[in-house]
Amino acid sequence: MSNNRYFIEFSYDGSLYHGFQKQLNAITVQEIMENGISTILRDRIDIVSAGRTDTGVHAVNMFAHFDYDIKSKIEESNFCHLLNRLLPADIVVIAIHKVKSDSHSRFDAISRTYNYYITGTKNPFNHKYRYYLSEELDYIMMNKASKILYEHQDFKCFSKSNTDVKTYNCKITNAEWVKSEDDWKFIITSNRFLRNMVRAIVGTLIEIGRGKLEIDDLDKIIQSKDRRNAGYSVPAEGLFLKEIIYDKKIFIESWKK
Repeated sequence: MSNNRYFIEFSYDGSLYHGFQKQLNAITVQEIMENGISTILRDRIDIVSAGRTDTGVHAVNMFAHFDYDIKSKIEESNFCHLLNRLLPADIVVIAIHKVKSDSHSRFDAISRTYNYYITGTKNPFNHKYRYYLSEELDYIMMNKASKILYEHQDFKCFSKSNTDVKTYNCKITNAEWVKSEDDWKFIITSNRFLRNMVRAIVGTLIEIGRGKLEIDDLDKIIQSKDRRNAGYSVPAEGLFLKEIIYDKKIFIESWKK
């Protein structure tokens, strides 16, 4: 049996899960995904994700890879349909892609984009997907401060403490606040992100929007490389992994849901 490498593309509502990565005594997205794939292929399947989201964080666009000879069990074109029938309503497979054998869902990602949503309108139907703040924020100042992120690469000050990483360097290529109906959306794109990085950046920008910090303070906070100097970590529910970009050359064939 000759295995192929596949990228599985999916989205999920993270409200009921303890993050993406498997944990003991906690339900995670990875566990649900692997159980579903293993069931339809009648074999134990482990997946390697493009990243991991924390408890309560959502993903519009996530990727993971695994190796298998799918055609030995089912038609590749039926994979998404069969898997979606097994998965709960809050996890949906978008597509499956046959890729080059050395492709890696995490290391081959060129960029990742996150959105964070803040609303000033209390709504019982979106409280799992928005951070409600009744106070007025100065989004013009927050947008000006966001541009300072382009000038730096080391973002240790926004990383969760005691994180085991080789480098704190990230290349941020977009960071902006955009008005969207009753909400404000923070869009940030980088080649990689540190644990809790986006939520800490948003919390720091909010402090600028409140007038508790000046724009120039952000530069000093980043240079300090000290998490204690940055703002608070905003709640998980407003955070969405929006998009992951790969070089199109790694994709061989795709089947959508």
